[in-house]
This record gives sequence, C-alpha cells and structure tokens, in this order.
Amino acid sequence: MLSLGIDFGTSGARAIAVSLSGDLIEEVSVRFNGAQTIQNQVDGSLLQTSDEGAPVKSWPVTSWSATSWAETLWTLLGALRPETRGAIERIAINGTSATMLLCDGHGQPLTEVLRYNTAIARPALSAVKNLAPPGCAAVLSATSTLVKAVWLNQQQRPEVKTARGVNIVHQADFLAHLLHRQPPVTDYHNALKLGYDVRQRAYPDWLLRSTVAQWLPEVVEPGTAIAPIAPHLADQFSFPATCQICAGTTDSIAAFLASGAQQPGEAVTSLGSTLVLKLLSPTPVDDPAFGIYSHRLGNLWLVGGASNTGGAVLKQFFSPAQLTALSAQINLSKPTPYDYYPLNKPGERFPINDPDYPPRLTPRPESAVEFLHGLLDAIARIEAQGYQQLIRLGAPELRQVYTAGGGAKNLTWQALRQRRLVVPVTAAPETEAAYGTAQLAMWGLKAFR
Repeated sequence: MLSLGIDFGTSGARAIAVSLSGDLIEEVSVRFNGAQTIQNQVDGSLLQTSDEGAPVKSWPVTSWSATSWAETLWTLLGALRPETRGAIERIAINGTSATMLLCDGHGQPLTEVLRYNTAIARPALSAVKNLAPPGCAAVLSATSTLVKAVWLNQQQRPEVKTARGVNIVHQADFLAHLLHRQPPVTDYHNALKLGYDVRQRAYPDWLLRSTVAQWLPEVVEPGTAIAPIAPHLADQFSFPATCQICAGTTDSIAAFLASGAQQPGEAVTSLGSTLVLKLLSPTPVDDPAFGIYSHRLGNLWLVGGASNTGGAVLKQFFSPAQLTALSAQINLSKPTPYDYYPLNKPGERFPINDPDYPPRLTPRPESAVEFLHGLLDAIARIEAQGYQQLIRLGAPELRQVYTAGGGAKNLTWQALRQRRLVVPVTAAPETEAAYGTAQLAMWGLKAFR
C-alpha cells in the first residue's frame, strides 16, 4: 500500500509516493520556469521520462490558471511508473495558502484564479475589517481568502450571480475535485484565512451573516477521505478503484509535516529567502499585532511567525559558492562584534513589528568572512528572539529545532543558531512538502492526537 502526496508550490509541482513505513518510493516534479519539465527519481536515479519512458519535451506553462493546474496534475500522474500508480490507495494535495477561485456546484470555474499574494482585492479589506472581530489575524490581510471572496462578491459578475451552488474553492480543493469529481470541499488549514473557527470547528456567526455566507464550502479535517478516485481516472492511470482522495492542506503546513516534529516544544525553522518559525503547542497562540495565528493539528496547535530577514539578504552580498567557502573559514570560538539587523529594505513584521524598521548592515569590515559571520549570527539572534516572543505569548519552551530550506545545509550557521537557541538543532530528515502531504494522506493527523 502506498500513499501519494502532491505539492503545488510557487515555483513548481511535485508528487511523492510513500510506503506505510515512510520510505520514499518514487518522486516526480514539474518546474514552473517558462517551460515544463518532468523529472522522475526512482531508487536514487534521476531520469527525464514520460509515462511511456521516452524523454519529455518542454513547453511553455503558466502555473496560475485552473486549466494549467489540471494539465500539470495529469502530467505528474502520468510520469509515475505504472507499478507505483497501481499500489496507491490514498492521495492528498497541498496548495499555496489563500490561492482561490469561485466554482459552481459541479466544480466548474466561474472566475480567474486569485493568487496567494495578489493585492487586487485590497479595496475589500475595509469591509472585512468591519465584519471580522479584531483578533482574526488570519483574515485581516489584503491577501486573505476572505478579502478576495468579499471583493469577488462586490464585482457582481453575471456568470457568478446566475450560477448554482457557487463555492469558494482553494487550490488544493480544486485539484482534489479533479480526482474525485464530487462537489469541492476544503480542509481547516486552507479555511483558516477564510475565517473558519478552528477552535470551534465551525464557521463563526459573524461570517455566516456576511455577504459570502452562501459561498462557504464544507470543511473537514486535513487527511480525511472525501471519496474514491473517479472511475474513468482509475482506468486511465491504472489506480486501484478503491484509491481514496483525501482532504489536503497548505504548502507550509505540509513542509512542517514532512519534518517529523510531533511533540509540543518541537519546532521547524525554514531558512529560505525569509525566516519562518513554526512551533508545536498544546494551546493556540494568536497576536494580530505580529500577524501570529495558530493552525490546528489534531489536538495540538502550530504557532507561526515570519521575519523579513533571511537568505535573500545574504544573496545580496554572496554567491552560493562564496557562502559555502566563507562559512567554513568562520572562527566560532571568537564572537562577532557586529550588531546587524539584516533586511533588504525597511520594514519588519516579527519578532519586531515595525513597517519602517531600518536595515542595519554597517559597519562593514574589510574581511568578507567577518562580515558573513556578523550576518549569520544576526539572523540566528533574530530566530532566537522570535521563539522567545512566541513563548512569551503562551507557546511552550523549545525542546528541539528542525531546520528546512537552503540554509539547513550550512553547518557553521547551525552551530551559531544552536548557541543562541540552547536546544538541539538538526536538519529535518525530510523537507519536501509533497512528502508531508503523502504522510497526511496515509495517516491523517494521528501523530498529533
């Protein structure tokens, strides 16, 4: 028995098949870089293949339309080996948080896709602020799903007004619908930025009185089996007829699930372009002033915060090769004298909330090694301050930090961070969101009961 996790991220899509024991059986991916290329990784070998085994051609693709999502999904499924597809019993999909569209009751798109980061709906933010209570940090953003839905409602589009069974549909919901062909449903991770109350597991009264109440989708727990795969797709791709399509999650939650963190006090730091912290807690922690809110994971809560510092600042000054070479030369026995706050431009959100907070990148020493030492130590300090901020707000004390993202490979940086955090810091054994989604499909949220 295998499960399949599919990740639709910002730069590409990936599918990973996983066994009951957690072994990665097969991996295929598509990159959104102006051309689409399939990569198939089996038993450590990397091959460009089609479902017939021949090299795959590249063609232009956009990742932000319902049509291209469908094409990418069929391409990923077709690139898996037939013997892998024949053993898959459960499938789940993650998508980018707050990427949405409106569909009718049959799952047919009624609007264009509104991306996770588009600000086109900003004019509707004031209406949402008047609607939602002050503590609803997840919806009080110009890019939230609820703001987008209210904006679409304000447009009074004829095709939407005359349609039956209109639903707000997230990226993961739409893709799952393509597989089970039942009316789209959503999960409570994706629904958080729609205003769903994950504490009560219900839509709040203020949302049920809103202008978009009639568009609210059914919400289930992530990993819940929705329906079997559509019979014609089971035949087309040689999936078992019993293969269940499960409710998915968001890409960032899926990456956390991949890490293996399961106990309160365990955390995952993502060292990518920005610095993202996620800490498991027995109780939810919310603070709109810092954009902090909690995702439900079974009986536990995932508390998160994100700083604008991170790898994007380092790339301003160093190439990847320079980062590797210079990091190896840092003398860890000698503390850095520099008090930097690395930012690409003014503005910080966490652990300091100040839209005008200035970057602090001077004085700059002549030695590139000393400059990098100061930057890495500063980001480590900001990470430690971020976790302390979460703890002050009610999260548990740190026990272990797993690291994901490109910075996880830098052992010098890891040593600097461990000094600041004073807990074990290790690279996450798995970091692909598709792997976490496969685990979600297989086990649901049992690990967090």
